Order: sequence, then C-alpha cells, then structure tokens
Amino acid sequence: MRHLLNGSDLDHAGAVALLDTAESMAQTQSRQIKKLPALRGLTVVNLFFEDSTRTRISFEAAEKRLSADVINFSAKGSSVSKGESLKDTAQTLRAIGADAVVVRHPASGAPHRLASAGWIDTPVINAGDGTHQHPTQALLDAFTLRRHLSAGIGDLAGRHVVIVGDILHSRVARSNVELLTTLGAQVTLVAPPTLLPVGVETWRCAVSYDLDAVIAAGPDAVMMLRVQRERMTSGYFPSEREYARRYGLDALRVAALPEHAIVLHPGPMNRGLEISAEAADSPRCTVVEQVANGVSVRMAVLYTLLAQGEQGMEE
Repeated sequence: MRHLLNGSDLDHAGAVALLDTAESMAQTQSRQIKKLPALRGLTVVNLFFEDSTRTRISFEAAEKRLSADVINFSAKGSSVSKGESLKDTAQTLRAIGADAVVVRHPASGAPHRLASAGWIDTPVINAGDGTHQHPTQALLDAFTLRRHLSAGIGDLAGRHVVIVGDILHSRVARSNVELLTTLGAQVTLVAPPTLLPVGVETWRCAVSYDLDAVIAAGPDAVMMLRVQRERMTSGYFPSEREYARRYGLDALRVAALPEHAIVLHPGPMNRGLEISAEAADSPRCTVVEQVANGVSVRMAVLYTLLAQGEQGMEE
C-alpha cells in the first residue's frame, strides 16, 4: 500500500492486518511511556485546508507517539489565502523534505490529485475530502466495532451495522460502507430520500427510510451521522423537529436496541437533532472511545506506510 485514499484501498486481508497493527499500537498506549521510535527522523506534514479538531489532533498525536517530526499546515494564514495552488503547496512540501502528507480538503478528489499528479513522491493519507472519502474514520469505526462485537480479533462477518442520517453529504458513510462490507458486515443506510445520493442503489448495502423498522430487526450497531448544515443550500427536510422525530436517536430507540448493540458517532454531535442528550451520554455510546481509538488506528496507518521493517515495533 503506497497511499491511503479510499475505504476501498484495503482488501480483506489488508484491512484485518491494519486493525491487528492498531490493536498492537493500542496496547502500547496503556504504558507509562507511550512513545515508539518507529518513525524517528521522518517528517510528516498535516495539510489541512478545512477546519478539524478530532482528526487533526488525532493525527498529530499518532505522529508524535511514533517519534516523527510534525509540521502542521493550516490554509488560514498561509499563502493559500493569497491564491497559492495545491500544486505549488505540494512542491513546497517536497522541497522541505516531507516524508508523508496527511491531507484534508474541501474539494472531493484533492488527495487523489496530490497522490497521482507527480507533484510529490511521498505517501498521501486522506484525512477527509469534501463529501467523498474519510478512510481513517472508517478504520477507527471498524476498530471500535471489532473490539465490542468480535473481541478485537478477526473481521466483522455476520454483524449488522446501521448508518443513519445525512448520507448525501457524508464522506464517513461512503468510506464505512466500503470498508465494513469488505470486513464481512451487513450495512443498512437509513435516511430520508432527500439525504441519499444519486446512485446509492449501486452501493454494497441496503437502504431504508424507516429507522424504527430497522432497529426492530436487531442490528449490532447504529452509527448516527451529523446533519451537515454547512453543506446544505436548500431545505432537505421540513424542520429540525420533524427530522429528529423520524431519524433522531433518542432514549426510547436506544432502549429498543439489542442488549449488546452499541451507538457510534463520528462527531461533532448535534445534540437534540440526530442524537438526543440521553443517547449521547448513554453507556452504549462510544464517541469518546472512538476518539481514543483514532490515535491507535492512525499510528497503525503511518507505521504501515512509512516504517521500514519491524525494528521500531520491537523496540
């Protein structure tokens, strides 16, 4: 694997191996000294053209815990605000000797362009591009699901995961459908018709408009998606109250889930819209755990792409 750009970049064996590596990384994070020397002497650039909290901090923590030198680039306050192109920014990174680039960009396909255009010759990791892909989020979701549903080993064969909400604008949903089905899970998307993308019938998943009916079928996990108001230019549903009534996860719907089922959310949460405060604060909700798992998963991705041999892990 040269880059990580899509949820589909990993086959079954590759996805399981990466999750196993993340499990090994997680075990090191319970020690008093959390740092590993695996990426000592390498420079990783976090190239963020879009606002982020969890993803940016998670990547920075992962890089530093692998002993990499970290450069954080924000479009605000940089030459991008003066009109500098992605190509010129990339060539600047090449000139300073970046060994890997983590990219978040509002334009779908920007990380693919960076990886394929020949502007840089280092691994590119997609940290979210437009409404397209967010592969490391899908990996940390799969890691969280595997820990709860498969004792942290193997794949997710036979498990049923429901993804609810703003599918149309969600890069998280696209990456999760690809990765979770690769790992053997059954995925069902639940949303109003206006929040489903054109061509969703070709995706490797089922589609429903009825959240209560899907919950009654007894899924193993429910992933709630944020309603992305900032990407909405017209009315996609009658009102927020109506959306919360039909597609929001509240305490009653959590209680209707099987006893072993868990609730996920990629964050940030719109409490009272796609998820109630009671559901968000429920012991079944894994939001905080997902953030912690994100560090281990991103350590695994960086290690897989950059580390030479197994010396770093052995140390």
